[in-house]
Amino acid sequence: MEGKASSSDLPPGFRFHPTDEELIVYYLRNQAMSRPCPVSIIPEVDIYKFDPWQLPEKALFGENEWYFFSPRDRKYPNGVRPNRAAVSGYWKATGTDKAIHSGSDYVGVKKALVFYNGRPPKGVKTDWIMHEYRLNNPRKLPNQHKGTMRLDDWVLCRIYKKRNLAKDLLEQKVEDFQPAQMDDLVTFGNDASEQHISTFPRICSISHLLDMEYLSPISQLLYDNNSYNTTFDFHHTVGNAGIDDVEKAKLDEIPYQYPFMDSGN
Repeated sequence: MEGKASSSDLPPGFRFHPTDEELIVYYLRNQAMSRPCPVSIIPEVDIYKFDPWQLPEKALFGENEWYFFSPRDRKYPNGVRPNRAAVSGYWKATGTDKAIHSGSDYVGVKKALVFYNGRPPKGVKTDWIMHEYRLNNPRKLPNQHKGTMRLDDWVLCRIYKKRNLAKDLLEQKVEDFQPAQMDDLVTFGNDASEQHISTFPRICSISHLLDMEYLSPISQLLYDNNSYNTTFDFHHTVGNAGIDDVEKAKLDEIPYQYPFMDSGN
């Protein structure tokens, strides 16, 4: 079961999505009893000799999840606890074991584990998940290793990387974020060659614009003479929707006149 040659013999459109019962009854049980499986799609790999991100390349088939037959060793010579240490971390059980039934028969157990980087108890949790399937009573099977560190000849492992939806959504929002435009473009003049484009803050006063030199010299002269024309009044109204009441009262007191015409006319 080396390489990926056997996957090329699969029919087009083949998908491997077995149930928990099927994995134990038709695959793990046959593997443990040295009988052929329905399809040679699960390789024999000691998963504890690799980190989880190294395992996909060892698989014969799969894109988002990968299956392996793996042995289990004891953590202590006289104990029954399995050794969960890997190359750069360890697998830690989570939740409770799930009993798997085939009809009324209790055929196996499913255990969920999470991979942690580092060494316990200071390991860092990752998104790599393993579902470990083992037979209900493997001691009734032949080829048991008594007096050795081998705990089980075979368990069936399903490995996959959990998608962190919150993290994906946050990264997507950061990529799509564009800073809001805080300035508006305002154009003065009628001739395109003489148009002056400047940026006006959304909320400001006339005096603030004069201090910031936003207004043209002519507009500043009009304001200093306490006079204005209709064109300037229009642009002032558009650009200063948030003018305060004090400024409004000041403008209301300015006499309406044309500064460049004879006052007698």
